[in-house]
Amino acid sequence: MCQLLGMSGRRPTDIQFSFTGFATRAEEHRDGFGVAFFEGRGLRCFVDTRSAADSPVAALVRQYPIKSRAVLAHIRKATQGRVAVENTHPFVRELWGRHWAFAHNGNLVDFQPKLHAAFRPVGETDSERAFCWLMQELAKSHASLPTVPALTETLRELAPQIARHGSFNFLLSQGDALWAHASTQLHWVVRQPPFGAARLQDADLTVDFAQLTTAEDRVALVATQPLTCDEAWTPFRPGELRAFVDGAPQAQDDLR
Repeated sequence: MCQLLGMSGRRPTDIQFSFTGFATRAEEHRDGFGVAFFEGRGLRCFVDTRSAADSPVAALVRQYPIKSRAVLAHIRKATQGRVAVENTHPFVRELWGRHWAFAHNGNLVDFQPKLHAAFRPVGETDSERAFCWLMQELAKSHASLPTVPALTETLRELAPQIARHGSFNFLLSQGDALWAHASTQLHWVVRQPPFGAARLQDADLTVDFAQLTTAEDRVALVATQPLTCDEAWTPFRPGELRAFVDGAPQAQDDLR
């Protein structure tokens, strides 16, 4: 099973601690990895067909404190499409003058939607086809960049149409918000004042966030499985789609 990691922050934050634990899970998922960092409207995207456990690109991410308010990362276990750069998540497209990044965990069977010229897959994966179809349908539904609540409502209508073809756990971001959808396994947690210490499940590393943060910081993390063993991670319900903005989950009342 592929692994997903997403972050939404109130302020630009580095993801070194969480990515260190996340990359350890690549020892069982060695078909490539990728990570996308938003910086304002800009986007840095790094992908590699090597495992995140031994990739020089992954080592760069662990050592270089890139600060971002929205991050997507993916560890691949190939189900459809060969091991190749063009089949490595996150995938990136432009819509309404903004970069969009997408990563998927799951397997979609017989998903062959009609796609227009503006959104066509470069690689061979069901994941990229799903992303292209989402972008195409969002473009049909909104003439210009809508609000986060409006986008969330549209995604709630679109995601089940893909999910009926199989498992569709995904992360999506345009830099201002992070959307997460669960078919099977996905969890989230918010780190905010008063900060405490956290210990990784997959590596012998503990960080006391109280020593590294301010009262203005707040970060939401989404992962396939909880990354730490002493924080209260919340599991998604099957079929749940949730938006995160400025490091906080958006309440249902905020999405109407």
